Amino acid sequence: MNKIVLRVLPVVTMFLLYPIAGLAQKGVAVGARGGLSFFGYGSGTSAGLQIGPTIDYEFQHGMFLCSDLTVNTQSGTPIEWANSFKYYLQSPQPNMQPYIDGGFGLWFVTGGPYFGLRAGGGVYFSIAPDLQVPADIQLGPVFTTGSTTFYLALTSGIRYTLP
Repeated sequence: MNKIVLRVLPVVTMFLLYPIAGLAQKGVAVGARGGLSFFGYGSGTSAGLQIGPTIDYEFQHGMFLCSDLTVNTQSGTPIEWANSFKYYLQSPQPNMQPYIDGGFGLWFVTGGPYFGLRAGGGVYFSIAPDLQVPADIQLGPVFTTGSTTFYLALTSGIRYTLP
């Protein structure tokens, strides 16, 4: 796991520190998410609830850097600090905005911090000019000591775009 972290961390750091054209703030959205999560432990998988805050920073039209902090209710209370890249897809409906995303997460659970990868997507449903309700799915491996577990989350919540 340490070799993976040592290879991925510099690339992610360069990506996050890369000078972004037009340093003016293009958009920040804050929100909260909640839903079901499934986390594998060795030979078994446990289901639980998930809740936590989110923040998205739009650095180019339709491209976001995102960060989530989620707490899960499974045994050991897994906590994930996830960072990802989100890309908006073309939408046939003006009040729906589909997206895909991918990134990495640091998992804090019994036995130490672990590294995980995540990918997923969803749709934002507009309910007011700056207010959206997401339907989201995230999944990926979490590299724990001596094994790899799997994570899946089905969530919704609320998202507000700051003026």
